[in-house]
Amino acid sequence: MANFPFFDEARVQVIHLQETPTDETFDEEGYLLANPDVAAVVAARKLKSGWAHFKKFGRTEGRRQYVPVSRRQLAAQAIPAARADKMRRLAPLLSRPPLEQDAQGRAVYLTSELVRTYDLSGQDGVSENGYDDETERLIQSAGEGLVLDVGAGNRPIYYPNVVNYEVVDYATTDVLGVAEELPFRDNSFEGVISIAVLEHVKDPFRCARELARVLKPGGWLKCCVPFLQPLHGYPHHYFNMTHEGLRTLFEPYVAIERQEVTPPTHPVWAIAWQLREWANALPPKARKDFLRQRVGDLIAHPAALLQKPWAQELPMAKQFELAAATILIGRKRA
Repeated sequence: MANFPFFDEARVQVIHLQETPTDETFDEEGYLLANPDVAAVVAARKLKSGWAHFKKFGRTEGRRQYVPVSRRQLAAQAIPAARADKMRRLAPLLSRPPLEQDAQGRAVYLTSELVRTYDLSGQDGVSENGYDDETERLIQSAGEGLVLDVGAGNRPIYYPNVVNYEVVDYATTDVLGVAEELPFRDNSFEGVISIAVLEHVKDPFRCARELARVLKPGGWLKCCVPFLQPLHGYPHHYFNMTHEGLRTLFEPYVAIERQEVTPPTHPVWAIAWQLREWANALPPKARKDFLRQRVGDLIAHPAALLQKPWAQELPMAKQFELAAATILIGRKRA
């Protein structure tokens, strides 16, 4: 263990898999690996390199990069040992033994029946985001207590006191299972994190009950759910919510201290996402016309805008992704 810079007196410390690049620390391979959208643009020769993107856009956008390969290898070797220490602490909190413990030490509760029940097949994207400053402070406030991150994705930092719970076996995943059936005892965790997860579960009410059930009395909950975000996967997207809807999920179980919109959830992200995806889906001529529109043009009465080529030529799949509403018609089974 002494060979790893992540250990101090045999106590596992935070393991960094990604970092914020600077001019001095920029790593081309690590930048493209952490930013697959940039890698695709570079591969299509629309940009010369990841470095060119970083200089023009990356700094402002707060892009990250994987640590250089030599440090990444050390981190990969350090995680199983850190996980083993975490799993020893987690063992008394498990409500039932796992089906198995895989080669990387992950506790597996995900069965083929659960995959079918919750329609978890078709997982081909990678969910990978870091915590904001407030969440990091909350994690630190837990001290030696454990925090549960449900739907953690592939976290760029591996914390010794955060149990990463997922349906996908990412490098940083600790426990594999579904959010609607958490395999933990009541009142187990100092804090629970659920960031951009409840829109992807079939039963958010059941999931909310589970998140509250495993939280210790007085423990903290941080939950973020999209409102005006377009359709997106991992592997499916079921429910967006207003702040009132999110409150309704948790107020039977949790004393809600505040609800807020922060810079990463500001309306500008919703507008930019909608417009960018719309433009990227259009054929060249219609895209050019669309990009010439002013805000004043776009807030005209929608009936007139429907006649524009950039409205009529938007593919149906993209219309479902960005729709103001969708319609279902059915017939009761005999």
